[in-house]
Amino acid sequence: MPIDGRASGQGRVFQTSGDQHIEEHHHHYGAGTGSRLAPQPVGPRPPHGATVPDSVRVPLVGRAPGILRDRADLMERLRAAVTGPGGDVHVLHGLGGCGKTAVAHALFTEAVRDHGRVGLWVNASERISLRAGMLAVAGDRGATTGELAAAASGQRAAADLVWHYLDHSAQRWLLVLDNADDPTVLEEGGWLRTSPLGTVLVTTRHATSPLWRGIGSARHPVGVLPEADAAQVLCDLAPDAGTVESAQKVARRLGCLPLALTLAGSHLSHQLLESWSMDEYDRKLSEDSTALVDQGAAGTGSGQSRHLVGRTWQLSLDALAGQGLPEATTLLRLLSCWAADPVPLSLLMPVARGEVDFGHLDPPLAADRVEPALRGLLDHSLIGMVEADGRRCVQAHGVLLDSVAAGVPEVQRGVLAEAAGRLLEAALPQEDAVPSKTPTGWELLAPHVSRLLQTAPGELPAGLAVRIARLMHHAGNFPGALKQARYAAGTAERCLGSDHPVFLTARDAEAWALQYLTHFADAEAVHRQTLAARESVLGPDHPETLRSHLALGLSLNQLGRHEEAVQSVRRAIDGQRRALGADAVETLFSRSMLLEILPELGRSEEFDEAAKVTEDCDRFLPPDHLTTVFAYHGYGEGLRLLGRYAEAEPVARRALEGRTRLQGPEHPLTMAALSLTALVAHGLGRLDEAIAIQQQLLERRERVLGTEHPFTALSRERLTRWQAEARPDRP
Repeated sequence: MPIDGRASGQGRVFQTSGDQHIEEHHHHYGAGTGSRLAPQPVGPRPPHGATVPDSVRVPLVGRAPGILRDRADLMERLRAAVTGPGGDVHVLHGLGGCGKTAVAHALFTEAVRDHGRVGLWVNASERISLRAGMLAVAGDRGATTGELAAAASGQRAAADLVWHYLDHSAQRWLLVLDNADDPTVLEEGGWLRTSPLGTVLVTTRHATSPLWRGIGSARHPVGVLPEADAAQVLCDLAPDAGTVESAQKVARRLGCLPLALTLAGSHLSHQLLESWSMDEYDRKLSEDSTALVDQGAAGTGSGQSRHLVGRTWQLSLDALAGQGLPEATTLLRLLSCWAADPVPLSLLMPVARGEVDFGHLDPPLAADRVEPALRGLLDHSLIGMVEADGRRCVQAHGVLLDSVAAGVPEVQRGVLAEAAGRLLEAALPQEDAVPSKTPTGWELLAPHVSRLLQTAPGELPAGLAVRIARLMHHAGNFPGALKQARYAAGTAERCLGSDHPVFLTARDAEAWALQYLTHFADAEAVHRQTLAARESVLGPDHPETLRSHLALGLSLNQLGRHEEAVQSVRRAIDGQRRALGADAVETLFSRSMLLEILPELGRSEEFDEAAKVTEDCDRFLPPDHLTTVFAYHGYGEGLRLLGRYAEAEPVARRALEGRTRLQGPEHPLTMAALSLTALVAHGLGRLDEAIAIQQQLLERRERVLGTEHPFTALSRERLTRWQAEARPDRP
């Protein structure tokens, strides 16, 4: 028989025509429930069936360091939060493996042991583990079995239950939400809140989530360790494996990344069949660093991806792919072709503008996906923003790049290297046989070219390395140019052959560097070998063959073989006039070099005729062209050698002013021009002026070239001699 009824307020009316058992749960909360950091809509209900963690009172993590190195300032701030009034959320963010969990573990231990706090630890890496862990927290704080069952089955709001019991805890607490790399896991269920009874500590790779910017939250970046502390971590774990100095070498190679240090130290301390020293381990790292470091995981008792440098980054890349950013993987693989130094954002602009097509990469990297992919890598702390030489750059950790490079599919390696090389090629300054000015903006690219040549040797990387060597030379870094050129030559000879133009160009750059380092005999030998090879491979009138004639002539002049030098330089000039034209930059440059040789032979009339090159440079070249400065410098030097000091003085001053303006006061050639002005002043009898200039020159050369450089020694000897001339009556 039907029953009609009404209910008011919170009453309920149930109607049934048979035997039924009805159970209804009512939960009423008073004031004091925790508020979320920011109101968030509740998202989809997570799946049920999560396994309850074995403990929320013990950090269920891998091996924690016995001693937490560095981190003193950070620990002091976190310690103050735990012992303070509470109600705060502190977020530790940074690259995977940088020690965020280790800091949380140390704080957790202190809070429980020294400050009487209840420590609660929850794995927040995914929805299931977070939900199960937080319900276990509610149970720890007094929730009944029925309440937990209702929350677990979806009959009541789980987050509200947890925070009710946290807000009514009889003891103050520290809640650690570890590995919260996907903030939406916390956000969708409203799990992240504050309470006056405790402090929340979050560890995450996601640095930029809006969830971390709520009221009562503070963010703390966690990076790699200082080198001294990193070395001490290795010594803590493997005290018998070597000295602190040896540990510093290993730490430096591992980029002072705590995860890598922990695995390396564990490996060294748990060897049975072998017993490597730190130095031996350092040598082994050069063969396959990622695989070797990850062998240490056996000693930590964990093979999880988070605890392996070769796999921990993949968690973030998988998360980005799940968010619709598979291009982040391609971009990080592209970065892994370069060095762990800052990468100018301008290097990636041709891709973002659609000027180059990377649709053939896997996954494809379209122009409109570069910016989101960069943002994704930044958000997940896989790269960081830095500024270098006033330019905005991104930078990734070296161990990360090594492990990402090791994981690139074989079929993609060559394609990625080619793409990385083309971007470097487009970013380098225009390649000119004789630059119009000292090129700039290449310095940040040099380590990336070297890395590419090391990992993917071939024609393009070798050619880029030679360009870097030439740029170093133009900048006055002759030792760096020599080292770079020799490395490029060695690689080019192995992979391309000794008759390949790239190899010959590298040898040419090597010889020029030797010449400017005053190794004149060595330079002459290499120039002569290069000239013979170029004549055979390229032909006698090829522009590069003619440049070798010029270079050989300059070396011969430095060796005192002036007649041979004139013949070699004239051979270059005649060929360049035919092949390039009389007013070509290279022709004018070679003509200016003749001005330093003819005076050595006393050929004044030929010198005056050759000096017309200065007028031609003024006529045919743009203002402030470096070749014009070379011409006036050579003209002034020739006038001095001929003893025509009055004519030389204005020419020398013009050369010095041009060098200083275009190349800077500490460029070796600017110092050579300063030396010329000192010699001219001395020749004019202005001894005090000459001494003052020579003193200034000596200080510069000692600072830039070093105290033992031949030019520094020459300046010192001249200064001493001139000072003695100024005081002839002194014993």
